[in-house]
Amino acid sequence: MITGERVETAMREKKLLDKAYDPGPVEARWSKFWLDEKLFVADVKSEKPKFSMVLPPPNVTGVLHMGHALCFTLPDIIVRWKKMQGYNTMWLPGTDHASIAVHNVIEQSLAEKGLSREKVGREEFLRIAWEWKNKYGGVITEQLKRLGCSLDWSRQRFTMDEGFSRAVKYVFVSLYREGLIYRDYYLVNRCPRCQTVLSDIEIEHKEVQGKLWYIKYPIPGTDDGIVVATTRPETMLGDTAVAVHPDDERYTKYHGQKVLLPLQNRLIPVITDERVEKDFGTGAVKVTPAHDPVDFDLGKKHNLEQIIVIDGSGKMTEAAGEEFKGLDRFACREKVVEKLKELGYLVKVEDYTHAVGHCYRCKTVIEPYLSWQWFVKIEPLAKEAIKAVEDKKIVFIPENWTKTYFEWMYKIHDWCISRQLWWGHRIPAYYCQNCGHIMVEMDEPKACEKCGGQVVQDEDVLDTWFSSALWPFATMGWPDETEDLKVFYPTDLLATGFDIIFFWVARMIMMGLKFMKDIPFREVFINGLVRDMKKRKMSKSEGNIIDPLEMIEKYGTDALRFTLASLAVPGMDIALSEERMAGYRAFANKIWNASRFVLMNLSEEPVKVDQKSLTLPNRWIRSRLTKVIQQLNASLKDYKFYEAAETIYHFIWHEFCDWYIEFIKPELRQGNKNTQAVMEDTLEKILRLLHPFMPFITEEIWHHLPETGKSLLNTNWPEPQPDWLDEEAESTMKFLQEVISEVRTIRAENRLPVKEKVNLWIAGGEKNRKVAEPYEAAIQLLAGVEKIEYVDELPAEKKLLKGVAGTTEIGLLITKSIDLRQEKERLEKELSKVEEDINKLEIRLNNPDFLKKAPQPVVNEHQQRLAELKLKKDKLEKSLADLRQE
Repeated sequence: MITGERVETAMREKKLLDKAYDPGPVEARWSKFWLDEKLFVADVKSEKPKFSMVLPPPNVTGVLHMGHALCFTLPDIIVRWKKMQGYNTMWLPGTDHASIAVHNVIEQSLAEKGLSREKVGREEFLRIAWEWKNKYGGVITEQLKRLGCSLDWSRQRFTMDEGFSRAVKYVFVSLYREGLIYRDYYLVNRCPRCQTVLSDIEIEHKEVQGKLWYIKYPIPGTDDGIVVATTRPETMLGDTAVAVHPDDERYTKYHGQKVLLPLQNRLIPVITDERVEKDFGTGAVKVTPAHDPVDFDLGKKHNLEQIIVIDGSGKMTEAAGEEFKGLDRFACREKVVEKLKELGYLVKVEDYTHAVGHCYRCKTVIEPYLSWQWFVKIEPLAKEAIKAVEDKKIVFIPENWTKTYFEWMYKIHDWCISRQLWWGHRIPAYYCQNCGHIMVEMDEPKACEKCGGQVVQDEDVLDTWFSSALWPFATMGWPDETEDLKVFYPTDLLATGFDIIFFWVARMIMMGLKFMKDIPFREVFINGLVRDMKKRKMSKSEGNIIDPLEMIEKYGTDALRFTLASLAVPGMDIALSEERMAGYRAFANKIWNASRFVLMNLSEEPVKVDQKSLTLPNRWIRSRLTKVIQQLNASLKDYKFYEAAETIYHFIWHEFCDWYIEFIKPELRQGNKNTQAVMEDTLEKILRLLHPFMPFITEEIWHHLPETGKSLLNTNWPEPQPDWLDEEAESTMKFLQEVISEVRTIRAENRLPVKEKVNLWIAGGEKNRKVAEPYEAAIQLLAGVEKIEYVDELPAEKKLLKGVAGTTEIGLLITKSIDLRQEKERLEKELSKVEEDINKLEIRLNNPDFLKKAPQPVVNEHQQRLAELKLKKDKLEKSLADLRQE
């Protein structure tokens, strides 16, 4: 049976890699392979522990943007990691029907043909919408496959597919019968452009520089009057009262009187109410119950008439008067102001900055609109959702988003769920044409249950977020009791953006608790926004959009994925640049070239590692490898993607490639079988560790190793091996690396040619001789030195270039005279860098928050590093003092 684990055979075929890495064909090949082999398909009958997630469904209108790339790459890293750890992983994909977005696209297409949705009618509009969805709706799913997302496509859902639609109806009917859904004539937010109602959280409030108009409302038969201040003079045409605070002495004499409404010549009452702010404007306010939320409440309390003067399209109605009807609301504003000025009612105008609500989709200024709408009574649902997070049944990561969640939940209002659109879930409410009776049913009734009259269905559709709130369980077959629900619900993790905590996350929690009697997910990871290097939001107007598909073409998918992971610090936005992707494309090349070297130097027969007879570099790399595994597990467990990416990047580039391979080259030339075995085993484990981040290149290289199985994704995640830990090997290698690095630095800064052999002096006497002498050949080869001498202290030799390797003084004896000024500048530069590092560490170690939150091993490491830097500082200062004496 073929498994993901390596097997051994008598003879092994060498499969060498191409000279250069070309991501395009590699990605196409493995993407198809994973899908053909159904490697992402979960098994409900598996006895493995499960790990499940649902994908935040992208709009069916969508194409992949960088926000998607981030939001989908990070959970894919977790899913692949969990699968390799032995979990039965299920990551369910799908798309959202996106009512408003689809309407915008289709209405724009109709407008280009001189048509509108009203002209073509509902049936034809929906036919066009389904046709469009079937033609273009799969674009983003194909792009998700290209990104390498390990989604179980056999379980793909759409929020308007037959089963999901049945679940939506079931929820609506159930909540209605329980009294948690009701219909009311209410003031709601309406977008005149999208021609639909919006809920409170679909409104974006922006600071706008406007005006405050002061208008006099005269008292008939006198020269007296009350001056009111308003930001919306066009709505005065629908005023039905003027309100003052009952304790405002300025207006006591007007209580119970009536004033004349300018331009309309209607008498309206002066009312008193505690909600009036005495400090705003003049302390007297106009009351327009049909066009302002506060005024709406005042109107209900004081039984005021509701006069609609602005319709759902933002045009003035007949009630606005002959002179204004048919005008756009903003054109009407200008005309009203002009008329008030002409008639002497306009007292003054002031500049005024205030927040104005805009449609989150098309950015049009919203209009408060009085109409019949459907609402969810949200408080009973919210109580349980608040408790679930308070009790830590659901945890937000980073934790600070919990506060944001609570702030919204404690202030929650009933949710307006009806939308004046056609594309979406039509509200299953039916009205009797004879008696007006309302029936809410799963299936359309043939006649009125009360009088037998003909019924018609409600024209509106449900808010898209209503159906999306059911996503974690309706996608698994609810309301039927399916195997998927038994095995995979509740899910383990939801990864999403902070901007939909209110729209979606909170509502999923409410609906999950209500209908499944359980939370929908255990953890919510909130990723940041993707911005440019100047921390600006990406937008067409700024010209700073980085297209992920273009980046994939240019640098490969793996480079894009690794870039996003490396920048994903929890709680912070991502400052993205193309240069970072170019850097990680170079990382892919580095891995490829190192793997080519390993493959060319493998033994022809399988060899097992003999742990008891390992050379220093082999002991070191295995010790480092087991620590890297531990670090990766800890980082991924806490969703610290940036930390995990940095760990594996540093290990591969700076330890495996730059040091290990260079150190073992002499051993490979000598035919050391054990070194060949360690080298092969280390590369194979590196490919497993890197796979969740860079799945394509790792799968390709892994299949070139001998005795591999079906897929790297089917292999076991490497386990830390405590018996590999070797502090002595790590200490010795660190010393050798520091010596070699310092020699290279001194050479580079003094422009000593590589061919120019120099003698190396190492201070520290016998102690350092015992460490370095067995590895002199490696030092000589990698540092380009001819002879190595060990001394207790470096002499005051004029031709000795001094440096500090870690905490050990070293010197290079050269044949030519030293440029004392240049050497002094070099040492001062190095000392400055050391002092800067000391300062940073001291600030961190003096920070109580760091000491409280950081793991003790990290604190210990910082303290040890600080001690080493202080010792290095002392030695550099000594070298500088010696130099000055010369």
